[in-house]
Amino acid sequence: MDATPTTSSPPAQGTTEALPPAATGGAELRDIAEVPSVEVITTAAVHLMSAAAVKCGLAEDADAAAHLDLAEARVLITALAGLVTAAAPDLGNQHARALRDGLRSLQLAFREASVVPDAPGDGPGERLTGAVR
Repeated sequence: MDATPTTSSPPAQGTTEALPPAATGGAELRDIAEVPSVEVITTAAVHLMSAAAVKCGLAEDADAAAHLDLAEARVLITALAGLVTAAAPDLGNQHARALRDGLRSLQLAFREASVVPDAPGDGPGERLTGAVR
Protein backbone atom coordinates (compact mmCIF):
# COMPACT_ATOMS: atom_id res chain seq x y z
CA MET A 1 0.00 0.00 0.00
CA ASP A 2 1.32 3.42 -0.96
CA ALA A 3 1.75 5.73 2.05
CA THR A 4 2.14 8.85 -0.06
CA PRO A 5 -0.37 11.48 1.08
CA THR A 6 -2.70 12.77 -1.57
CA THR A 7 -4.16 16.21 -1.81
CA SER A 8 -7.43 17.18 -3.29
CA SER A 9 -7.96 20.50 -4.98
CA PRO A 10 -11.31 22.07 -5.76
CA PRO A 11 -12.73 21.54 -9.24
CA ALA A 12 -11.89 24.11 -11.88
CA GLN A 13 -14.39 26.89 -12.35
CA GLY A 14 -17.17 25.93 -14.74
CA THR A 15 -16.87 22.23 -13.99
CA THR A 16 -18.70 19.74 -11.85
CA GLU A 17 -17.14 17.38 -9.40
CA ALA A 18 -18.25 13.77 -9.31
CA LEU A 19 -19.58 12.97 -5.87
CA PRO A 20 -20.86 9.66 -4.60
CA PRO A 21 -24.68 9.39 -4.87
CA ALA A 22 -25.03 9.49 -1.08
CA ALA A 23 -23.23 12.85 -0.93
CA THR A 24 -25.63 14.47 -3.37
CA GLY A 25 -28.76 12.84 -2.03
CA GLY A 26 -29.29 11.33 -5.45
CA ALA A 27 -29.68 14.79 -6.97
CA GLU A 28 -28.35 15.49 -10.41
CA LEU A 29 -25.16 17.55 -10.50
CA ARG A 30 -25.25 20.79 -12.45
CA ASP A 31 -22.44 22.75 -14.00
CA ILE A 32 -22.01 25.92 -11.95
CA ALA A 33 -21.78 27.89 -15.20
CA GLU A 34 -25.42 26.99 -15.89
CA VAL A 35 -26.78 28.18 -12.53
CA PRO A 36 -28.37 31.65 -12.65
CA SER A 37 -26.90 34.25 -10.30
CA VAL A 38 -30.26 34.69 -8.54
CA GLU A 39 -30.21 31.01 -7.61
CA VAL A 40 -26.62 31.13 -6.34
CA ILE A 41 -27.38 34.20 -4.20
CA THR A 42 -30.63 32.85 -2.77
CA THR A 43 -28.99 29.50 -2.00
CA ALA A 44 -26.20 31.25 -0.10
CA ALA A 45 -28.77 33.36 1.73
CA VAL A 46 -30.78 30.30 2.73
CA HIS A 47 -27.64 28.66 4.15
CA LEU A 48 -26.88 31.80 6.17
CA MET A 49 -30.49 31.97 7.37
CA SER A 50 -30.52 28.34 8.43
CA ALA A 51 -27.26 28.62 10.33
CA ALA A 52 -28.35 31.88 12.01
CA ALA A 53 -31.69 30.36 13.04
CA VAL A 54 -29.92 27.45 14.71
CA LYS A 55 -27.52 29.81 16.50
CA CYS A 56 -30.51 31.89 17.69
CA GLY A 57 -31.89 28.76 19.35
CA LEU A 58 -34.61 28.17 16.74
CA ALA A 59 -33.54 24.62 15.85
CA GLU A 60 -36.38 22.12 15.67
CA ASP A 61 -34.70 19.48 17.80
CA ALA A 62 -34.99 19.02 21.55
CA ASP A 63 -31.49 20.46 22.06
CA ALA A 64 -32.27 23.85 20.45
CA ALA A 65 -31.07 25.72 23.53
CA ALA A 66 -27.77 23.83 23.38
CA HIS A 67 -27.11 25.36 19.94
CA LEU A 68 -27.74 28.93 21.13
CA ASP A 69 -24.71 31.07 20.31
CA LEU A 70 -25.62 34.72 19.87
CA ALA A 71 -22.07 35.79 19.01
CA GLU A 72 -22.10 33.41 16.04
CA ALA A 73 -25.68 34.39 15.18
CA ARG A 74 -24.65 38.06 15.07
CA VAL A 75 -21.90 37.32 12.53
CA LEU A 76 -24.21 35.22 10.34
CA ILE A 77 -27.07 37.74 10.43
CA THR A 78 -24.72 40.61 9.60
CA ALA A 79 -23.29 38.64 6.66
CA LEU A 80 -26.83 37.90 5.48
CA ALA A 81 -27.75 41.59 5.76
CA GLY A 82 -24.74 42.51 3.63
CA LEU A 83 -25.61 39.94 0.99
CA VAL A 84 -29.28 40.90 0.86
CA THR A 85 -28.57 44.63 0.81
CA ALA A 86 -25.96 44.35 -1.92
CA ALA A 87 -27.86 41.91 -4.10
CA ALA A 88 -31.43 43.21 -3.71
CA PRO A 89 -31.35 45.60 -6.68
CA ASP A 90 -30.31 42.75 -8.99
CA LEU A 91 -32.58 40.04 -7.57
CA GLY A 92 -35.93 41.52 -8.43
CA ASN A 93 -38.71 42.42 -6.03
CA GLN A 94 -40.05 38.90 -5.49
CA HIS A 95 -36.74 37.36 -4.42
CA ALA A 96 -35.49 40.42 -2.54
CA ARG A 97 -38.71 40.75 -0.54
CA ALA A 98 -38.56 37.13 0.61
CA LEU A 99 -34.92 37.50 1.68
CA ARG A 100 -35.63 40.78 3.50
CA ASP A 101 -38.53 39.14 5.36
CA GLY A 102 -36.33 36.24 6.43
CA LEU A 103 -33.58 38.62 7.51
CA ARG A 104 -36.01 40.73 9.53
CA SER A 105 -37.40 37.61 11.24
CA LEU A 106 -33.89 36.56 12.24
CA GLN A 107 -33.06 40.03 13.52
CA LEU A 108 -36.21 39.96 15.68
CA ALA A 109 -35.45 36.44 16.90
CA PHE A 110 -31.94 37.56 17.85
CA ARG A 111 -33.36 40.52 19.78
CA GLU A 112 -35.81 38.21 21.58
CA ALA A 113 -33.09 35.70 22.47
CA SER A 114 -30.76 38.39 23.84
CA VAL A 115 -30.73 38.85 27.60
CA VAL A 116 -29.70 42.47 27.09
CA PRO A 117 -31.11 43.65 23.75
CA ASP A 118 -29.03 45.93 21.56
CA ALA A 119 -30.09 49.54 21.18
CA PRO A 120 -32.18 50.18 18.06
CA GLY A 121 -29.82 50.30 15.10
CA ASP A 122 -27.08 48.35 16.91
CA GLY A 123 -28.45 44.84 16.35
CA PRO A 124 -26.90 42.42 13.89
CA GLY A 125 -27.02 43.81 10.37
CA GLU A 126 -28.96 46.90 11.42
CA ARG A 127 -26.31 49.34 10.28
CA LEU A 128 -27.01 47.93 6.80
CA THR A 129 -30.79 47.58 7.05
CA GLY A 130 -31.79 50.24 9.56
CA ALA A 131 -33.31 49.60 12.95
CA VAL A 132 -35.69 46.64 13.20
CA ARG A 133 -38.77 46.92 15.35
